[in-house]
Amino acid sequence: MVIGVFILICGGDEAGRGALIGPLVVALVVFKKGSEKKLARIGVRDSKLLNTKRREELYKIINSLAIDTKVAKIDPIQINEVMKNKISLNELEAMHFSRLFDKLQTDVDLMYLDSPDVIEEKFGVRVNMLTVKPTRVAGIKSAVQKGVKYTKIISEHKADTKYAIVSAASIIAKVTRDREMKKIEKKLGIDLGSGYPSDIYTTDAVRKHMKSGILKDYIRERWATMDRIRQTRLTTFGFRSLDTEL
Repeated sequence: MVIGVFILICGGDEAGRGALIGPLVVALVVFKKGSEKKLARIGVRDSKLLNTKRREELYKIINSLAIDTKVAKIDPIQINEVMKNKISLNELEAMHFSRLFDKLQTDVDLMYLDSPDVIEEKFGVRVNMLTVKPTRVAGIKSAVQKGVKYTKIISEHKADTKYAIVSAASIIAKVTRDREMKKIEKKLGIDLGSGYPSDIYTTDAVRKHMKSGILKDYIRERWATMDRIRQTRLTTFGFRSLDTEL
């Protein structure tokens, strides 16, 4: 919707999709169209290309500049349950993106989403089907009702590297997840690393504490990595990847 002379756009992205430990975080941010250049000037880019300190700095700036920001933290217990019920992560993400979109206090003209689906428009269709607000998906023909304001959903692969608005959402999601991981480490008194299966600190923590059950509420039990860990003993080989994401 046009507010005065401004067109509003939002971007959506996630952090923690491929993690073994900790939450999956999805985020939406809303800006005035034209703000993309400013975001790019201050160094906003895909969160995986930034170090922790810079992400934290940009997190504060993005929140101060954004018209609206919405975040959802999906804990491993919920992820395990939906996977048990044969619900895919793509479906789970779409569900939460649609809920965040419905909670926005402002109407937006365009919503850019980083698509995890093989057919990139399919993720946009998932969100379109779940939201209660009128939307249409770029690249998909659909009937429109005259006089109704629709939000156009642009769902693309690598949107977090193509669009600054999606990069901003990726930073919000990544910093939120990193903070959640620190809370878990503090609570348990265990170094969990990044939480990703490529991080040896993460896999070592899981191996060492598997029998105690102390990590049971924080592990994605149905990950293939867990099956491998259960079947192999602790190895001294490997390396720590500081901010590895799949």
